[in-house]
Amino acid sequence: MGIAEEASRSGTRRRAASQDRLEAAKRGDAEAFGELVRAFEPDVARLCRRILGACEEARDATQECFERAQAALDTHDAERPFRPWLLGIAAHRAIDALRRRRREAKLFAGEDLDAEAHVDPGASPLQHGLSAERRRELLDAIDTLPDAYRAALTLRYFADLEFAAIAEILDVSRNQVATLLFRGRGRLREALASLEEGSA
Repeated sequence: MGIAEEASRSGTRRRAASQDRLEAAKRGDAEAFGELVRAFEPDVARLCRRILGACEEARDATQECFERAQAALDTHDAERPFRPWLLGIAAHRAIDALRRRRREAKLFAGEDLDAEAHVDPGASPLQHGLSAERRRELLDAIDTLPDAYRAALTLRYFADLEFAAIAEILDVSRNQVATLLFRGRGRLREALASLEEGSA
């Protein structure tokens, strides 16, 4: 058996095991839900840190995500993957935490986010395979972005959420999501260039 085939089978087994735990958790099995927490907590925590920064709020948002998820398990569509559903809840918690900082006006106002014709400046660095060093540089650059851009980029490229889901979480239109992503990618390139100049 080739390496690729074995990796594919291993991934299939992991997904089946997660599905089994999810079904058990929906039936009220607390141990099964605990296993889901252990399996997905790293992803949820990373998402919250990317949006909020490494702070107590990110840890609180991570905990709140799993509390909300457990209470809402019966609303999860068994035909849809669990991870995006869970990360959607995490994103809601993280964005709510941002708003509790009384920064909503700064995030989503003061700029014209209406739909406009854009010329794509090229593929985002987030869309390519990166070395460990380049990935660190990218994450450092993302951390320097205004919160609205950082949130939109994180939800799209880390959580793999669709525009409609991002729009609901950020409470903006789909066209505004496109604008945030377009401008966020531009800001990201500028931040990466600055980091590279600083290290030259």
